[in-house]
Amino acid sequence: MLRLGVNIDHVATVRNARGSAYPDPVRAAKLAEEAGADGITAHLREDRRHIVDADIDGLMEALTVPLNFEMAATEEMQAIALRHKPHAVCIVPEKREERTTEGGLEVAREENKLAHFIAPLRDAGSRVSIFIEANQKQIEAASRIGADVIELHTGAYCDYHYEGRFDARDAELARLTEMATFAHSLGLEVHAGHGLTYETVAPIAALPEVMELNIGHFLMGEAMFRGLQPAIEEMRRLMDAARADSEE
Repeated sequence: MLRLGVNIDHVATVRNARGSAYPDPVRAAKLAEEAGADGITAHLREDRRHIVDADIDGLMEALTVPLNFEMAATEEMQAIALRHKPHAVCIVPEKREERTTEGGLEVAREENKLAHFIAPLRDAGSRVSIFIEANQKQIEAASRIGADVIELHTGAYCDYHYEGRFDARDAELARLTEMATFAHSLGLEVHAGHGLTYETVAPIAALPEVMELNIGHFLMGEAMFRGLQPAIEEMRRLMDAARADSEE
């Protein structure tokens, strides 16, 4: 079954805008569980602009579904992950000036460093995922360093759709399709995420090699109008319908 991971980072963004104790990301995560989320994703950035250390503490204590702990490849984040031992860690690129994660991790150029970085995380029992572009060189490097999972960056595909650049969107979807198949052939589990909405999710959910979608920003925005649980339930419905149609 195609899994849905709900990213609750931007509940914390709203909370931090006022410096208050609410809305609580842990409460959002529990509501997501009830709505059918198979896992929760949270990105503890170096600058703590949304999720903070106490949120990770709370999530580890409260969740009954797996936590996917997104983090940069730094010694500080490695130490935090080793202390908590979450179900999964997803290594992402991170720049202070960016609004959100831009592009995928450069694995091929940092192969030796990343191989040594992820080894203790795997030894501690966490599944290691690498967030990358749909690029054969990066996928091959992720496989060589011992990653369990790759998460394909779907941001360009989604951006092209909303810009009305449909030829570019379709070319990007073809690339994602090809690279999902290639990664699967190497024994990697394939996930996908970034920018997915109700309009863009179906073609990605239909890819048979993709086992999990991680979606956050859109769901948190849609929750303002529908409520969090109905927003997640609708995404779950669209994902399941797309996967079922692809299997007929």
